[in-house]
Amino acid sequence: MSEHHRDEPRWVTKAVVLAVHDAQLAEHGGGRGVRDEGLLETALDRPKNRYHYMQPEEAAGAQVSTSDIATLAAAYAYGIAKNHPFVDGNKRTSFVVCELFLALNGYELTMDDATAVTTWLALAASELSEDELADRIAPLIQEAAD
Repeated sequence: MSEHHRDEPRWVTKAVVLAVHDAQLAEHGGGRGVRDEGLLETALDRPKNRYHYMQPEEAAGAQVSTSDIATLAAAYAYGIAKNHPFVDGNKRTSFVVCELFLALNGYELTMDDATAVTTWLALAASELSEDELADRIAPLIQEAAD
């Protein structure tokens, strides 16, 4: 079991990601199933790895900044969209998991639907890097209202 610091972000579990994927397919259609379990695991580990590399030991437990939250949300989005672990619905699942991660940590993404669609299409087409996605969403992240 991994050690969690007081202010370590709340992560999205694999079970939740699978439920999000199923819900997206139920609502929008598409082929069911995980194409590659290893690619799914890698995608879900990506933000955790980014977090631990951005946190020097002396800063462990420090409050995560909005910029860091954007980086971690982008890592989830990029990992799922680019690893393509599902038979279908990777971009949709990527977007919802990004939003869910933000919500779990007290933030919301204020991106309109048209911008979200064009952004995630660019991400999937390799026209947008992980860091560019983080830079794009960072100004659109705000603390969620209680």
